[in-house]
Amino acid sequence: MAATSISAAGGLGSSSFHGSWGSSTLGEDYAALAAKAAPPPAHVRVGGKPVRLQPMMKNVNEGKGVFAPIVVLARNLIGKKQFNQLRGKAIALHSQVITEFCKAIGADAKQRQGLIRLAKKNGEKLGFLA
Repeated sequence: MAATSISAAGGLGSSSFHGSWGSSTLGEDYAALAAKAAPPPAHVRVGGKPVRLQPMMKNVNEGKGVFAPIVVLARNLIGKKQFNQLRGKAIALHSQVITEFCKAIGADAKQRQGLIRLAKKNGEKLGFLA
């Protein structure tokens, strides 16, 4: 007894798939795409010595936003160290206000964390984190 399979296309063993699993619609394979998207090396050699690159953790909206000029001016006036301490205190205070608000309305920890992340994004857009 021979087993046969009939496809929806109406034939035995016919398929509408005419490509390979290793290539995209543009003809690029996964290895080529992965090589293009590879992150830069963590170490660069200069004169035989490896030099570590600085991590890129800066604000994408740096220097932009309504309050950015005021923030930059304040940082230049009071100094970077004292400015960062003041900013940290302001962020902590704002997080406490958000936490108290969440307690008052009965929001859970996940919603609270979402509000804190939203406040950070808004601060970046407005220029508070310039």
